[in-house]
Amino acid sequence: MLTALAMDLLTSVAGSFAETYGEAREKFLAALAATGTAPRVYANPNTGPTGEGLACETAWIGPEDAAKVFVVVSATHGVEGFCGSGIQIDWLADEGPARLPQNTAVLLIHALNCHGFAWWRRVTEEGCDLNRNFIDFAKPVPENPGHDALVDAFVPASLDAETLAADEERLAAWRKEHGELAFQSARKAGQYKHAHSVFFGGFEETWSRRTLATIFDDYRLGDRAAVSVVDVHTGLGPFGYGEPICGHKRGTVGLERVLSMYGDSTGLPAEGQSFSIPLHGTQREFWAPRLGDRYTYVALEFGTYSTERGRKALRADHWLHNQGEVDWNDPRTREIKRELRTQYYPATVDWKEMVLWRGRQVIRQTLEGLARFT
Repeated sequence: MLTALAMDLLTSVAGSFAETYGEAREKFLAALAATGTAPRVYANPNTGPTGEGLACETAWIGPEDAAKVFVVVSATHGVEGFCGSGIQIDWLADEGPARLPQNTAVLLIHALNCHGFAWWRRVTEEGCDLNRNFIDFAKPVPENPGHDALVDAFVPASLDAETLAADEERLAAWRKEHGELAFQSARKAGQYKHAHSVFFGGFEETWSRRTLATIFDDYRLGDRAAVSVVDVHTGLGPFGYGEPICGHKRGTVGLERVLSMYGDSTGLPAEGQSFSIPLHGTQREFWAPRLGDRYTYVALEFGTYSTERGRKALRADHWLHNQGEVDWNDPRTREIKRELRTQYYPATVDWKEMVLWRGRQVIRQTLEGLARFT
């Protein structure tokens, strides 16, 4: 027999998630309207695959002068936005606004990378992995010689069987010689040379990064006493499990606060205690110089399927967009897009139920932590 909590979660599963960016946007705006909250709209100059308009929308819930702010971000990685959007909508529908601690506000940032969300891509309209784009482009960019050596195997010019077989053999040999950690770092730590390839951090700031900076200023986040950010991601780790991945360093107030919030479930890539590896240009590097010791940031990463399946799905998607204009209705396009979306959004009832349960837990932990901070 289902408990009241399980029934509540399953009810929310049915209403909180979407099948397209447009549906997610409509549900988010409807959930806001039900709370009497008006969104702020940051229109993207591009369109989606069916000509629809694109936008990042935000909502401020709580006192305008709140000293403490909890920021929840969805769709940093585009297609991963189905998960983060569902968590944001669930919080709104579950009367989250009525349970805010005193002097605390929540800022929902919906579809930060709206272009990738609509097109079922991890990257932005510039072809950038947004979570590698937050570097200082006035300084020398990070090098990734492993990616340089393997770039044509990561994203080949053709997806014919002969080419793929040769590339798989080449990747396996490099992997065996250099080890798994070196291979994963070469593939996804971030690279700043090959715009056609995966995990490309860009040559300059993206629209989404500039929009985040505008949002920061519009809501005067720099004036707040404490800001805690949860940036929702998918695709890494065990199926349905949400790992709060932390890039704060040992000896910092930020790490102490993160550990007080999430305890032993906190992932620490720099210490080899995470399903992630250390990365270049993550969103934490946006918040750190602006807030110093007054912030915490975690990427809440929900597991889906294997990294090898993800590698091949990304390979096909990048190949597709490297061919020129994409026909959304072409059967091969639809096949590639379905596989990519499934990798980052399984959309099964059990996975979505696990996401909402963990999402509610992390939201509670974050708000309780913020209430303790002085």
